[in-house]
Amino acid sequence: MRVLLAQPRGFCAGVRRAVDALTCVVENHGPPIYVYHEIVHNTRVVEQFKNHGVRFVESLDDIPEGAVLMFSAHGVSPQIREEANARNLRVIDATCPLVEKVHQEVRRYVGLGYRIVYIGHPGHDEVIGIIGEAPEHISLVSNQSQVDELGFSARSKIACLMQTTLSVDETLEMLEKLKRRFPQIEISKTGNICYATQNRQKTVQQLTAGLTAGSDVALVVGSGNSSNSRRLCELAQTRGIKAFLIDGPENIEPNWFCGTETVLITAGASAPEEIVQSCLEHLKSHFDVTVEERLICEEHVQFPLPENLEGKKRKE
Repeated sequence: MRVLLAQPRGFCAGVRRAVDALTCVVENHGPPIYVYHEIVHNTRVVEQFKNHGVRFVESLDDIPEGAVLMFSAHGVSPQIREEANARNLRVIDATCPLVEKVHQEVRRYVGLGYRIVYIGHPGHDEVIGIIGEAPEHISLVSNQSQVDELGFSARSKIACLMQTTLSVDETLEMLEKLKRRFPQIEISKTGNICYATQNRQKTVQQLTAGLTAGSDVALVVGSGNSSNSRRLCELAQTRGIKAFLIDGPENIEPNWFCGTETVLITAGASAPEEIVQSCLEHLKSHFDVTVEERLICEEHVQFPLPENLEGKKRKE
């Protein structure tokens, strides 16, 4: 069996920043430490922090006054920030800078009198935080039929923003439809889909082009609630490749590989590299494996840790 290791894969700069920040807080404060939502969408990462006394909450009512609170990489609404301040919580903000940029764009457009069409998945932590910036000014759409239901006039001031972890191809189709319906709509030249999401999707597109539909397999390391991981799995499946989203080697089934000559392994932006390696070792223990690393593009993005982080240092 030939195994293609996709590169880039795994942690993006925003996820690395959030994980490093929470690691520093654990080392410097000790439990209990509270995080609003999961720090990143990965089951293994969350469980490891739970084992070190970190408590993940969905309501600030579950946090005692004066406690240490970290906002996850997905960001929060202004209402949550105000509530945290009212409860005198010691807040460390691990919001990904690329998500924070979208929050800033919402505030700018609203200040200029625009209505915002926001492309995203309902219920996702990032989406909840963005809509919380100005719910009365934002229309959430997640598919093309919802674009048809928008009722703006030709004179409406409209801007389009989007979740950072969407499918690039599907989003482009929605943008084209929006531009046809509302020629006056303003869309960021660079878009809001983050570099890591785009790079991982581009890598899967290129590498699956060389696989055999119906027999070869793609393994995407990532959790089910990870939007960017799910998009990678769906992308491979649309190309006829048997693709599986897995949290780790315990999810791998031997019968997936009947007649398989090549397996592609990639990982979503919130999946640790050690899980990728453990999946690779699992395959080696069951098959005669040849490993090929396939670099499609390089990534050099780094974000500094939050300014108010005590004893901050970057973990290698």
